[in-house]
Formats: sequence, C-alpha cells, structure tokens
Amino acid sequence: MTESSRQGRLFVVSGPSGVGKGTLVAEALKKLPHLRRAVTYTTRPPRKSERDGQDYHFVSVERFERLKDEGMFLEWAEVYGNFYGSPKYDVERLRLDGNDVVLVLDVKGALAVKRQCPDAKLVFIEPPSLGELRQRLKERGTDPPDVIARRLAKAQWEMEQALHFDHRVLNDTLENAVNKLVGLMQRPDGGDGCECHA
Repeated sequence: MTESSRQGRLFVVSGPSGVGKGTLVAEALKKLPHLRRAVTYTTRPPRKSERDGQDYHFVSVERFERLKDEGMFLEWAEVYGNFYGSPKYDVERLRLDGNDVVLVLDVKGALAVKRQCPDAKLVFIEPPSLGELRQRLKERGTDPPDVIARRLAKAQWEMEQALHFDHRVLNDTLENAVNKLVGLMQRPDGGDGCECHA
C-alpha cells in the first residue's frame, strides 16, 4: 500500500479527569505531521482557555440530539450532566486521507470506540498518584470541591479499567509522557488501518 493510499490509524487517548490527556495530545500533534485530532462535540460550556472548533465543538443540547439522531457519532455519552460525542464522519474522512487520527475521550467513551473499531489503539494516561491528581484538579481551578470529589471517586474506577487498554503512559513529567506517547504513535505496531462498525 502506498503512502497516498494508506488508511490512517485510530488512537484513543483516555484517563481520569485532570490527568493531562489534552495537553499531552496537543504536544504530540506538534511532533507528528500525519496525526490529526478529531474534535469532540459537547454541550458543556467552554472553559476560559478553550476555543470552539479546536478544543471541542460547543453545541446546544438540541443540536447535539439532532446530530445523535442522524447517526453522526461514533460514540456518545453523558458525563456530569453534559453530553459528549465523537464525530464518526470526521474520523473516517481523516483516516481515508491517510492521516492517523487521535480522539481524546473519557474511559467509557474509549471502551465504546474499541467496540466499534476493534483495531483502534487505546492509550491510558495515568497520574503518579490519586493525591497528585487531586492537586492537579484543584490547581486547574475549573471545578467546585463537590465536582472534584466526584471526579476523584470516578478516577478510582477509571484506573481499574486501564487493563483493557493497549498502552499505558505515566504522566509524571510532561516531557517524559509526551516522548512516550509520541513513541507509541510512531511505532510500526501502533496499528494498521481498520474499519469502524456502525
């Protein structure tokens, strides 16, 4: 298969809230010219640093429901009262163009994508400890204490699911974690092109 006809691979990066998966993927995108991020749709409001169309597609609940009913999502879920959905056709288009594609999802979403696309490579981002994760969530400054407590309670279950992932990356320092993630995405056994099932 030539480079121009090569179907791209699908990577799903996941892990507990606050572990830094978005930051790691943003750095990996700078280093891997054939990697593209498929931008998730969400009904939650943007945080101060987030931009529509780059971090997420921020949409109303009504529009999200229409997209869902039209079969636009590879997977979707409700998380903390907000909806999130992975754009199926964006993923397919990017991969058919020969790009590797990365999705940044919560753990349930990652496992749902694996069911749709068994050859997708799941990468779990691990915090050094739950104590460190708690500190990162506090420093992020986007959630009140009760939401942080819920995220930490969920994180324990999420970390137990890491055994269902293809790779694990410890986010101890940004440089180490980025290098490991980029290395996984560069390896020839990172995964061949696969068909996602509707």
